[in-house]
Amino acid sequence: MSLFGVMRTGVSGMNAQSSKLGTVADNIANSSTTGYKRAASEFSSQVLSQGSGSYNSGGVKATTTYAISERGGLSYTTSSLDLAIDGNGFFVVSDIDGNTALTRAGHFVKDSAGYLVNTGGYYLQGYPVDDNGNVSTVANGTGGMEVINVSQNRLEAKATDQALLWANVPEDATVVTGDTPGSNLATSTYSAKTSVTVYDNLGNELTLDVYYTKTGETGTDADWEISVYNSADATGGGFPYSSAALSTDTFTFDKTTGDLAAASPTSLNVAIPNGGTFDIDMSGMTYLNADFSITEVDTNGNAPSAVESVEFDKDGTLYAVYANGSRKALYKIPIADVPSPDKLTPVSGNVFKVSNESGDLAVGFAGEGGMGKLEVKALEGSNADLATELTSMIESQRTYTANSKVFQAGSDLLETLVNMAR
Repeated sequence: MSLFGVMRTGVSGMNAQSSKLGTVADNIANSSTTGYKRAASEFSSQVLSQGSGSYNSGGVKATTTYAISERGGLSYTTSSLDLAIDGNGFFVVSDIDGNTALTRAGHFVKDSAGYLVNTGGYYLQGYPVDDNGNVSTVANGTGGMEVINVSQNRLEAKATDQALLWANVPEDATVVTGDTPGSNLATSTYSAKTSVTVYDNLGNELTLDVYYTKTGETGTDADWEISVYNSADATGGGFPYSSAALSTDTFTFDKTTGDLAAASPTSLNVAIPNGGTFDIDMSGMTYLNADFSITEVDTNGNAPSAVESVEFDKDGTLYAVYANGSRKALYKIPIADVPSPDKLTPVSGNVFKVSNESGDLAVGFAGEGGMGKLEVKALEGSNADLATELTSMIESQRTYTANSKVFQAGSDLLETLVNMAR
């Protein structure tokens, strides 16, 4: 039996318990850190080859592991920029140099430049949303992502490019003969009139006057001419107009069903001054024995408006909310995951890097393809439990002391052996 071996084994035990105390200290210090994942020291024995004589003591090896896949509890806040993941996955973030990392710490605030940054100093990344609401994604990497910036200081105006106007035209209306609004700028003979508001490219509000005129009737069908004028061209609020109709067409109703006939147009194409050309959807119009009425109307576009706030939707879309109540999608944040999250490499700032052992990165969106759901106005707490850590600390302290006694015993025996030679 080697006394030096006994001492080395004691030192090995003290070193292992020191490592465990280090993880306990970190866990206790970060027990209130948002999204923190606790560390632990796992021990494995080190056995030396044995001969036929005395026993050769080995030692113990400490290996640090991280409970990254273990979720912390959720707490709810009042900030629309606080995010948590209920389930698998991580937020994609980057440092000031653009190096990508993963994190569960979703307490984001806007910095002086308008970027969303968490308490670790990492910037949230997402995919920009185009004007049609589409995003371009990469399934196995971070290509196409941008650092999210929510500075929207300039006024925003949107020209109308979609409209819907459904009405009921009366079945008992009299057929108008001669000139109609669609053929004469000065006529005042029509069956019904309404107006809708639209916006040009600069956000100017335009009023469109829409005239409905019954122009013909057979045993099975009824024809109605619909004409659209720019109200700004009117004289005294109506006819005569200084400019021709922006659009006019004849719609045919089936007198059996009261709906538009199969061969009838279902929309009216309009080009507004200093604006776009778009179709007014009229497919839901009816021809019934009732007074003229508007049954449904909807147009998009808005006058110049400033951004009041930004907020996340539960699908990860970040919207700018304007003073007039309209919203515009700016970014959509992805959720990333790896096959073995516990094998990710921890980095300062409560973030993780992909490693060879963790597997390749997969990117998706909240609630899709096994990714967790997104909780807005919520934060994930630390998964370190104070009671458990304090218990581990006491255990480790006692074990460290016992190992020091083994070292001391070996040292005393060695001293006795040396003294025998005097």
